[in-house]
Amino acid sequence: MKHLRRRGTRTVLAVIGVAAVLATSACSINTAKSGASSADGSMLIAADNGSPTFERNFNPFSTSKRVTATYMYEPLQVINTLDGKATPFLATGYTQPDAKTIIYTIRTGVTWSDGVEFTPADVAFTFDLIKKTPALDNKGMWQHIESLEVDGDTVVFHLSSEDVPAASIIDQQLIVPEHIWKDVADPLTFTNEDPVATGPYVLDEFTPNQYTLKKNETYWQADKVAVEKLVLPAANSQLDVVNNGYDWAYAFITDVEGTWVKADEQHNKYWFPPGGTIALVPNLTKAPYNDVNFRQGLSLALDRAKIATDAEQGYVDAAGQSGLLLPNQEAWLSADLPDGGQVAQDSGAALAAFEKAGYTMNGDKLVDADGAQVSINIMTANGYTDWLQGLQTVQSQLGAMGIDVKLSQPQPAAYYESLGNGDFDMAMTGFGGSGSVFQDMNLLLNSEFATPVGTTTTGNFGRFSNADTDALLARFKASTDEAEQKNIAGQLEQTVYDQLPVISMFYGGLWGLYSDANYTGWPSADDPYAPPNTYNSTPLLILTHLEKAK
Repeated sequence: MKHLRRRGTRTVLAVIGVAAVLATSACSINTAKSGASSADGSMLIAADNGSPTFERNFNPFSTSKRVTATYMYEPLQVINTLDGKATPFLATGYTQPDAKTIIYTIRTGVTWSDGVEFTPADVAFTFDLIKKTPALDNKGMWQHIESLEVDGDTVVFHLSSEDVPAASIIDQQLIVPEHIWKDVADPLTFTNEDPVATGPYVLDEFTPNQYTLKKNETYWQADKVAVEKLVLPAANSQLDVVNNGYDWAYAFITDVEGTWVKADEQHNKYWFPPGGTIALVPNLTKAPYNDVNFRQGLSLALDRAKIATDAEQGYVDAAGQSGLLLPNQEAWLSADLPDGGQVAQDSGAALAAFEKAGYTMNGDKLVDADGAQVSINIMTANGYTDWLQGLQTVQSQLGAMGIDVKLSQPQPAAYYESLGNGDFDMAMTGFGGSGSVFQDMNLLLNSEFATPVGTTTTGNFGRFSNADTDALLARFKASTDEAEQKNIAGQLEQTVYDQLPVISMFYGGLWGLYSDANYTGWPSADDPYAPPNTYNSTPLLILTHLEKAK
């Protein structure tokens, strides 16, 4: 399972993506393996999960596609979500002559896996396709684009407004072949069982219980692809991952040192970099959550380090209240934030903040003016066990302040529906992790997403709304000057710190497990060229970087 998403089509899929990905710890992986060996150039991966078996769906636009569709279909550029840096793939790069125009130079010498030449026309066709069928536009491309045209080896995008960050969205669109997809009657339901793509792998064998991909020998950078075959079982339990020789897995594992590492102390490694921020989201349309003093009281009552330890076994750090994902976005951190945005537990200050909001202690209870005890309900998704463990610590800490805290755990589908519709008091969720400070702040703060309760939004779930903040975001969006961007980001960080539209708790980990017995060159804290996840397009960075172990 995966865990965090902008208004319209793009964000419910995007935000729920981060939240889901960051909650993977809670879901763990449950994929059963097949004992494939890597000695023949294959790699065994816990990346795709059957339910309980595989559906043969490689439609790159589908929300229920096989994970490895993104190992076959390539975007214009792949963004390292850890630092926001882009690596050219089907484009060799782009220029932005002004804030409303982006010109991509399309790579030459690339062929589709059926031998047909890849051209800029395929790029234009793909973007026109998702415009004609908006349900395919799951990253919200056409929220940014006014029009586009092919000009020689380039595709020129005319944006609907001054929108410098749009390139980081357009970069990510997976490109499909016009000669195949122009004849697809319904691209939304098309399962694309025999995918034709440009990427490093093509489909090999497929069964409901396991499928394999083989190296695309005509791939434009085939010399960088060391793994001849990828083996993906439909079920992989934690026990299987530990015991059965997996090369790569994305999974939260209890006691990773005593399980995964101990199984092969020479070769089994892990890297859990921060991939988003886990936070409490107060519903700002409801009292008392619409009172910043009450939110300050909640924030000051929390011992974030203990919450992080209890939730994630010490694998991740407590989060600051800047709205930034640290240390990934350290260069953007405002020097004006006290203690770098860290908020220490301070019960006395918490009580003072509650008193400003009209609540005082009566014995061991925090009560309102009528003497009624403060009672709050915090929602999390059922099955996200690490989040629940963190919330139980929150419950204890707020309980010590005299607050009656109840926890609700709807099933994930109902949880995400309630989150999007604003049907909650407080909720635990994830935000950030796009690799772009603007995109992260925009999804967190823009009142564009503050739709009326009962209507679905895909960001800013607490319905924060502030005209000055919207103006800052608009300036950020139009700015091409990094110094100005950082100045604006600092003001947005101050807003998150002062106004608490979310109460950050800890950074959610990306649970990368790998073995260097057969392949070396995995991303790590020392070489963070890619996040270690097995989903989305960043695996392309890994699969074109690994080398066979000597």
